[in-house]
Amino acid sequence: MNAQSTPHEPADASRNAAAAPDADRRIPVTLLTGFLGAGKTTLLNHLLRQPQMAGSAVLINEFGAVGVDHHLVEKVDESLVVLDSGCICCSVQGDLVRALKGLFMRALRRELKGLRRVLIETTGLADPAPVIHTLMAEPFLSERYRLDGVVTAVDVTHALDQLAAHNEAVRQVAMADRLLLTKCDLASAEQRAAVAAGIARLNPGARQVEVAGGAVAADAVFGCGLYDPTGKLPDVAAWLGEEAVRAARQAPAAPAWSRARAQKSAPTHGAGAPADAESAASAAPARHDAGVTSFVLRFDEPLDWFGFSDGLALLLQVYGGRILRIKGLLNVVGDPLPRVLQCVQHSVYPASSLPAWPEQPPYDDRCSRLVFIVRELARDEVVSILGSFTGQEPDSGG
Repeated sequence: MNAQSTPHEPADASRNAAAAPDADRRIPVTLLTGFLGAGKTTLLNHLLRQPQMAGSAVLINEFGAVGVDHHLVEKVDESLVVLDSGCICCSVQGDLVRALKGLFMRALRRELKGLRRVLIETTGLADPAPVIHTLMAEPFLSERYRLDGVVTAVDVTHALDQLAAHNEAVRQVAMADRLLLTKCDLASAEQRAAVAAGIARLNPGARQVEVAGGAVAADAVFGCGLYDPTGKLPDVAAWLGEEAVRAARQAPAAPAWSRARAQKSAPTHGAGAPADAESAASAAPARHDAGVTSFVLRFDEPLDWFGFSDGLALLLQVYGGRILRIKGLLNVVGDPLPRVLQCVQHSVYPASSLPAWPEQPPYDDRCSRLVFIVRELARDEVVSILGSFTGQEPDSGG
């Protein structure tokens, strides 16, 4: 791929590039991934306070019908884009491509104050492979953006169980350039060592960085260098090869010059790629475990905190192993501010509040909404428990 700047590059997009004539002046993109509850939004908030994030655009993707995570980001302005119509690994040729094209064109029209970097925070169930392939092979994107590393957050308090149960978690670790071991302040030395050894077997070449309280330096996230599957497990090249075949099958016929450019831009898989990549792609499993589902519960009346807490405790005690994530904002009796609720399996995060209720739908009506991401757990079971403790039966939807 030609690493020279394109003639339509937006102002300031390459200030972070070297001054040499052959410098790669494309806009660097960092992919921040990690399984549900790994603390990606907390990491993002720490990054946003650092000067290295000046001129950065942030894309946040969420899994579930109601977006929550972007309300927890401290700096929300015109450079933050929410991709809330589904997981980007499932709709990568749509939402992600449109969002990055839109950012570039806004920078070209001077609607953004210089576009120096893009950070994409994926949903916790995202498979990185289709996102990586698209960034490297889609012609418009690959000429204007360069994938400057995949950074995966790994929750040391839950990682080993998640890796054993979820293929998405394995791919997120195996495809990373950097591994951020989060919540180290909540884990013992033995637990941290066990997780470090486990993920090193999946990705021996990735640098591991221990993180406590979500505090991470910008240089631990940025500057990984142009993404290269070489040196990672052979599976990584195979996954990218499958995505190339899948993308070719879904794409409309392109002129010869476009196909040649795409082939030149695509990652080279070498001898590690399977000879029958096409058959492997056709037999590839669905993006997500069929047993994993998401639903939203809405409580129209303010909640009594103690009654709700007792119901939540019972829910997690009985079904915690099937609950991958709970997140949402609650209207609590006597509290004018929205209370943030976040849970992972049996664990409940410390309570916190936002400074004000969001003015955008759906939370502008100040109703409590919880997004559940579960595995083989019926919505009715959750409704039965929470309804009996809160005195109101929650509704579905946003």
